[in-house]
Amino acid sequence: MRLKNKVTVVTGGNSGIGFGIAEAFKSEGAVGTITGRNQNNLDQSLQQLGDNFIGLAGDVTSLDDLERIFKETSDKFGKIDALVVNAGGTVEGAQWGSVADIGEASYDKFMDLNLKSVYFTVQKALPYMNDGGSIILIGSTAGHRASQGMTIYSAAKAAVISFARGFSLDLLSRKIRVNVLSPGTIDTPAFDKMVPAEQVVQVKKMWVELIPAGIIGQPSDIGKAAVFLASDESSFVLGTEILSDGGVTNISMME
Repeated sequence: MRLKNKVTVVTGGNSGIGFGIAEAFKSEGAVGTITGRNQNNLDQSLQQLGDNFIGLAGDVTSLDDLERIFKETSDKFGKIDALVVNAGGTVEGAQWGSVADIGEASYDKFMDLNLKSVYFTVQKALPYMNDGGSIILIGSTAGHRASQGMTIYSAAKAAVISFARGFSLDLLSRKIRVNVLSPGTIDTPAFDKMVPAEQVVQVKKMWVELIPAGIIGQPSDIGKAAVFLASDESSFVLGTEILSDGGVTNISMME
């Protein structure tokens, strides 16, 4: 019970990686809030998390929503001990593609969700956080390598990795540690959104062949790493990144 009675907030905690983190936190004794844009999805997730968690609907790109989420969490549970800034990824109506094709509207949507919201999620949480708390930013291996069509997203995640260092320095006086946890390929519903249904199995098999560990990661794998960063076990870890990617970033499979 490494997080017993710790108050936690997981943005985008209603599915995928965020839900895997929330489940891991629950199993270690945490209480708190998961957020998402759809209350029905939140309610379904809460059925599995139980009474120690609440679900607050909101858009992380809205500063008013962020303020409300942290205030309501603090009002119910007390000051926050651990914040996971997980919300991000694909944006409805935004186009993936190269620098020759992506216009200002898609650029702004990607950056608003994957970078700007990270900054203001942290800023709006700070008045409601305990000194000595932990902030975990969810990065991506995309922040380390170029992938076709993902230039803007990759740039945003590279900046998130930098945020972990800068935020840690900014918050030294409050002893709030900020680290970034960067997943590789994780088996989440994102596959169904980005790949035609008939190709999902084939695409997952392709990824397995590229991952040195020989498996696709599960949300629970990211959850276990997040528990470490949220707990006192990582008290000497700040301003750094944990790559949970099966070795993709640092180990080449090329012969």
